[in-house]
Amino acid sequence: MEQSIILTICVLMLIAYVFDFTASTTKIPAVILLLILGYLVKEITFYLRIDIPNLEPVLPILGTVGLILIVLEGSLELEFNRSKFKVLRQSFLLAFVSLFLLSGLLAWGLIYYYGIAWKTALINSIPLFIISSAIAIPSVQHFSKHRKEFVTYESSLSDILGVIFFNFFVLNETIGFVAIGSFVWQIFLIVLISFIASAGLAYMMTKIKHNIKFAPIILLLILIYTIAKIYHLPALIFILIFGLFMGNLDELSKFKWIEKLKPEILDKEVGKFHEIVSEATFLVRALFFLLFGFLIEAKELLNVNSLIIAAIVCVAIFILRWIQLKSFRINLYPLFFIAPRGLITVLLYLSIPERYHIDVINKPLIIQIIVITAFVMMIGLIVTKPKPVVREPKE
Repeated sequence: MEQSIILTICVLMLIAYVFDFTASTTKIPAVILLLILGYLVKEITFYLRIDIPNLEPVLPILGTVGLILIVLEGSLELEFNRSKFKVLRQSFLLAFVSLFLLSGLLAWGLIYYYGIAWKTALINSIPLFIISSAIAIPSVQHFSKHRKEFVTYESSLSDILGVIFFNFFVLNETIGFVAIGSFVWQIFLIVLISFIASAGLAYMMTKIKHNIKFAPIILLLILIYTIAKIYHLPALIFILIFGLFMGNLDELSKFKWIEKLKPEILDKEVGKFHEIVSEATFLVRALFFLLFGFLIEAKELLNVNSLIIAAIVCVAIFILRWIQLKSFRINLYPLFFIAPRGLITVLLYLSIPERYHIDVINKPLIIQIIVITAFVMMIGLIVTKPKPVVREPKE
C-alpha cells in the first residue's frame, strides 16, 4: 500500500511538471490541467473502490504554505526603483478598485435581495474578488518582463489587500474609530517587523556556514508569518517586503548600513535561495491544485442555481477590468483575461466563521467562479499573443 501511494504521488508530480513546462507552448494554464487530473484521480479511486481518507483538512495547510512561497517567489523577481513606480501605482489601483467596488456591489445585492446583514454580506463577498497569484503568476512566465511584473504586482497586491480587509471585518465586531485606529497600527507594526526581520534573515544568510542554509530561512519565514497571523497582523506584507528586500540589494547598496550585510556575497546567496524557493513553490502549488481537483464534485460544478450567480460575478469582473485597463491606457490583451480566482479565494472561504456563513455563497459557487475565470484566462492566452512592450521612460 505504501509503495502504491509513493508511486502515485511521484507519477502525478511528474505529470504536473510536464504540464508546467509545456504551458508556454500550449497556452493552457497548468492549473486547469492539474484540476482535471485531480478530478480524474478521484474518479479512478472510486471506480477501483480504493478507500481514501478525508483529505479536506489538508487543503488549508497546503494553501497557506503555497501562498507564502508564491508571493515570496514573485517578489524576489521584482525590481523596485523609481522606474517601477508607475506600474506599481497602476497595479495597486486596479487591485484596490476591483476588490472594493465589486465586493461592495455584491454585498449590496445580498443585502437588497436576501436581507443579509451588511457585515456578513461583505465578509462573504471579498474572497470572490481577489486575483489568485497562485494561478496568475505561473501562467504569465512567457510574457514580456513588463507585463509579467504588472501581473505579479497586481495579483500579489490583490492577495494582500483581500486578506487584510477580510480579516479586518472578521476580527472586529464593530467597525468604528477604535477598529480603524487598531488597523492602522497593525499595518505600521508589520512593516516595522518586516524590515527588522528581513535585515536579520539576510544577515543569517551570509553567516550560516552549514551545508543546510536555506531550509532554516524558509522555516523562519513561515514561522514569523504564522506568529503574525496569530496576532491578527497582515502577515503577507512581511513576505512581500522580505522578497523585495532580498531581490533589490543593488538598489539598497546606496545605504551605508547595507554594507554590513555584505551585499556582494548576499546577492549570490539570494540567487541560490530563489532557485530553491521556485522548486518548493512548484511542488506545493501542484499538490494544492491536484488535491483541490480531487475534492471537486461534479454536482457542485453543475449546480444551476449557483451557476447563474457565478456567471453574473464573472461578467462583472471582466467588465470592470476592461474599463480599468482602458482608463489607464494599458494594452487590453492579453492582460484583460488575467483575472483568475483560486487559492486565496478557497482559503478565505474556508476561514469564514460559522456565524457569518450564508447559503447563497457556497462551495459550488466558489468552484464555478474559479473554473470560469481560469477557462477565460486559458482562452485568452490561446487566442492572443503577447506583443513586445515598449519600455516606459523613467519618471
